[in-house]
Amino acid sequence: MSFSFLPTEIQALLFLAFLVIYLITLLGNSLIILVTLADPILQIPLYFFLRNLSFLEIGFNLVIVPKMLGTLIAQDTSISFLGCATQMYFFVFFGVAECFLLATMAYDRYVAICSPLHYPVIMNQGTCTKLAAASWFPGFPVATVQTTWLFSFPFCANNKVNHFFCDSPPVLRLVCADTAQFEVYAIVGTILIIMTPCLLILCSYTCIAASILKIPSAKGKHKAFSTCSSHLLVVSLFYVSLSLTYFRPKSNNSPENKKLLSLSYTVVTPLLNPIIYSLRNNEMKNALSRTFHKALTLRNFIL
Repeated sequence: MSFSFLPTEIQALLFLAFLVIYLITLLGNSLIILVTLADPILQIPLYFFLRNLSFLEIGFNLVIVPKMLGTLIAQDTSISFLGCATQMYFFVFFGVAECFLLATMAYDRYVAICSPLHYPVIMNQGTCTKLAAASWFPGFPVATVQTTWLFSFPFCANNKVNHFFCDSPPVLRLVCADTAQFEVYAIVGTILIIMTPCLLILCSYTCIAASILKIPSAKGKHKAFSTCSSHLLVVSLFYVSLSLTYFRPKSNNSPENKKLLSLSYTVVTPLLNPIIYSLRNNEMKNALSRTFHKALTLRNFIL
């Protein structure tokens, strides 16, 4: 198989741009993982789930971006049959896991704001571990069924994928067989996987909004809202780009538009998440400052 890619004259510029984005994404999410593990103040459920989200974002990037960078610099658009199936499998796995993890993080904010006195009891370490595992698990069966089923079809002689990675819709266009059953499964599955967590998030934030409105002081309302504003922004970015990619009518959704929209949730969103959580969260900013200070102190002591 091979990818349909961009003209050669702009590939070098895109390579530099995506390389910088890739490195910043890996650095930002790795910093969040290290800081939330090392700082004793951040040993609470919010940052436990944030650490899981950073693992997911790194996984998303490792699945998509290295191959794309290799294609841009080497101008080799080919990918093996197994390589394409592997890329699709992990793309679906991480995508499904992120949908459910964002819903789990919304539930965490719901408990923190709507039941603050019971929060330590409800969101104990055991519960958090089970919720995280429940968020990661659905990706395995969904990715296994979708990838195995799609790649069991016979493919036509023209194996050029009109995309920058092996997503289901462009690969499905290469199949030389009746795919009606698979398409029904894919549509129903996509709606359930995207909309079920989305509805859970909407329910959580409806309850959160109702609780915040009951707080008498403006300062109290602002403080309560600030604890979930970062998550709400991340959810909005992820779901808006995902919905525009998979739920727009075909007449309004050209392959070029789908490529641009796919970039937003596979490349841009993983870049923005650590920035959003770092700049909009005072606890995270203070933890980063403490970590850098400790690192500098240790460095000076060694030298």
